[in-house]
Amino acid sequence: MKNLIVILALATLGMSYGQEKSSQIILETTMEPATSAVAEPSAKYTFQLSDKVTRKKVTFKNRYGIELTGDLYLPKDGGNNLSAIAISGPFGAVKEQSSGLYANQMAERGFAVLAFDPSYTGESGGEPRNVASPDINTEDFSAAVDFLGIQENIDRNRIGIIGICGFAGFALNATAVDKRVKAVATTSMYDMSRVNANGYFDASTPEQRTQLLEQMGEQRWKDAENGTFAPSSNNLPEKLQGNEPQFVKEYFDYYKTPRGFHPNSLNSNGAWTATTPLPFMNMPLLTYINEISPRPVFLIAGEDAHSRYFSEDAFKAAAEPKELMIIPDAVHVDLYDKIEVIPFDKLEKFFKEHLK
Repeated sequence: MKNLIVILALATLGMSYGQEKSSQIILETTMEPATSAVAEPSAKYTFQLSDKVTRKKVTFKNRYGIELTGDLYLPKDGGNNLSAIAISGPFGAVKEQSSGLYANQMAERGFAVLAFDPSYTGESGGEPRNVASPDINTEDFSAAVDFLGIQENIDRNRIGIIGICGFAGFALNATAVDKRVKAVATTSMYDMSRVNANGYFDASTPEQRTQLLEQMGEQRWKDAENGTFAPSSNNLPEKLQGNEPQFVKEYFDYYKTPRGFHPNSLNSNGAWTATTPLPFMNMPLLTYINEISPRPVFLIAGEDAHSRYFSEDAFKAAAEPKELMIIPDAVHVDLYDKIEVIPFDKLEKFFKEHLK
């Protein structure tokens, strides 16, 4: 049973063995429009910036006073009154990876796009580092909407969001509660509360769930005694042995190779805290997904993705208007960075139709 518990923890801790990196916390609550560019971060991006797009580093605060850092992508010929999209994910990734790639593509298509690092990770603030929260990470999307809505060149009545992988669940939850969001799309969706509470394919037994909770309870005592938060040991391996599950090999191929490696990404170079799964165990993210209606939901998943069932079940639970798109022969991580696989033309059409 111990091995199964570890697998459940891995599922919980970021769609594989993955993890994500963090930042620091600020107490001010003011937020300024992004009127001046900040120096381009020295950190390496995993994609090439389009010559049709500008990118500048911005900061803004969420409702908890945590300062978030993002990159604002704008079409060079975009002008004013732009429709806008906030993007984050995957769970354990940073803005220099998939979310930035998506932002670059969507800005090339005429949108103002904010790709941001979630609280406690990447260049964003929050202490302790490397934790996740169903509440705070949902709030991060709404804070991004706050920021976009006060920019002079953006129409605050035309804002949508995209959630990738584990941040797809947060995106749907944020859209349900934040009526300012006019449309939401997800790719390679993970429901982090479901996979943490029930394991992959809901295979966890009540006894295994209890054991996992007991283990994390004991870990809390250890953390309290030590005055620090222990990292999880359920990370991607530094080297594949060949007997790993296929989805682990796919994550490795993205996060641990030049294809997608970034030093700020937990999945590439770090670990969540060992008790990160706790709040997800009894706070279902998609409880109110039907309240997104009458605003549209667009779910995209790979035909061969191990995570496909999350999108299919979310589609069943959502009210109209809704659409599910299955990409033939694609696996989960194909929708992270494979531009020829990700249906950007379809995403452009979806948001242009619903953010008008």
